[in-house]
Amino acid sequence: MRWNMVVLASCLTVAGCVGGTSMSERQDEDVQSSLQYDSVPCDQLVANRNALAQQYNLPITAKPTFSNPAMGFGPFTPDLRSKARRDSDRASGQIDAMNRSIDRRECGKPKKKLELPGSKPASPPQ
Repeated sequence: MRWNMVVLASCLTVAGCVGGTSMSERQDEDVQSSLQYDSVPCDQLVANRNALAQQYNLPITAKPTFSNPAMGFGPFTPDLRSKARRDSDRASGQIDAMNRSIDRRECGKPKKKLELPGSKPASPPQ
């Protein structure tokens, strides 16, 4: 029994050290920074987001999802998702990053006119 525990612990340690193949590591890679999209013009970014959502049949409000492995075993749980599922999850992360850039830059919202403090808009003559 003790020998089995030593072998199991060794296998789990080796599985966690392989790098890049555990479920938690690959799901973390799906989360992306929105800063990479800040240089893309708003109309092009919205079009890219919509095309990506349509390609993977996702809503334009998609967000990355995370599994909930048994406590402490996240780095040791192998990623058993299909390639299609991994691609869809990666697209969800890209869509979420694009949405954060769109929201931060207020794409699609009317621009406010700047006025000097204390100035009043001109009233029409009567």
